[in-house]
Amino acid sequence: MTVPAHHSTPRPRETLDRCALRAQLRGDPMLGTAFPAAVLLLVEQPGPWGRNGLRDSRFGPLAAQLERRAAAAGVRVQAIRRPGRTRPSRARSWAFVDTRDGVESLAWGSYDDPAQLLELPIADFVADPSSTAPHATPDTEPLYLVCAHSKHDTCCALRGRPVAAAIEALRPGRVWECSHLGGDRFAANVLVLPTGLSYGRVLPFAAPEFVAAAEDGEVIGALLRGRIGLPAPAQAALAFAHEHLALRRRRDLVVESSGPSSVGVSVVRLRSPHGLIDVTVAAEPVVGDGLTCRNPGRAQFVQYRPIDIQVVHTPSIG
Repeated sequence: MTVPAHHSTPRPRETLDRCALRAQLRGDPMLGTAFPAAVLLLVEQPGPWGRNGLRDSRFGPLAAQLERRAAAAGVRVQAIRRPGRTRPSRARSWAFVDTRDGVESLAWGSYDDPAQLLELPIADFVADPSSTAPHATPDTEPLYLVCAHSKHDTCCALRGRPVAAAIEALRPGRVWECSHLGGDRFAANVLVLPTGLSYGRVLPFAAPEFVAAAEDGEVIGALLRGRIGLPAPAQAALAFAHEHLALRRRRDLVVESSGPSSVGVSVVRLRSPHGLIDVTVAAEPVVGDGLTCRNPGRAQFVQYRPIDIQVVHTPSIG
């Protein structure tokens, strides 16, 4: 008897062997786990991606060269594609995204040949984001990247694709599946741009509330991993201050300085409507099993735990 095509390859399922469910049941904390790059180059590449994303795709051999040029300017390259199945096309999009405080910008361009991206003055874009004007068109609406990088970790696709589809149904054209965002065990991982807020454990049924909060500029504390481009203790301090001071907007707090991110205690100074705030953050090593689906063994990660908050300066009156 011939087996129907749709039954020939069993789809992955959510089981206790999966890193995301294991971490969720264990209660692994997410604070301080957003990646350290504040500036991104998004490169549309439909079709499959291997473990290394753009470098293991149909983009071709220039991917490694593009990533090296971007990294030299402090820019992280993310492969993106539309949710669901899409037909490959010659004309593809790219975007330059800057999430730094006071800069926050997003601009789109297009390319027909990967070699065109090597001609972009990426370092100039970083020095002056407005210099993208001759090359790209500004975009002022929120953008959602959802990690669906199955070849990096099964959980990313298993949990990420339904979330991407749910957001796409609400905001057509404003969501892209993307390559690895880090934190496989926190899937579904969603990065909101250009605010730079990184979220984990986002669920499809909660997409309406998630999108509404993101578009209102709110920080969703229960799902927050951190803000990209900042040291891990600063990410944890921001999350704690947003919650403790009932400051719900991303722009309510700015990092003035941050102590070292190694194991120990560091003090992060924030600027807020209440004046300058010092948040003390403890960094503690934790051992867990199966931090990724590829590695079921025991491994260590660092947990960032805010332990104190103090107002050190209040605005003068008059």
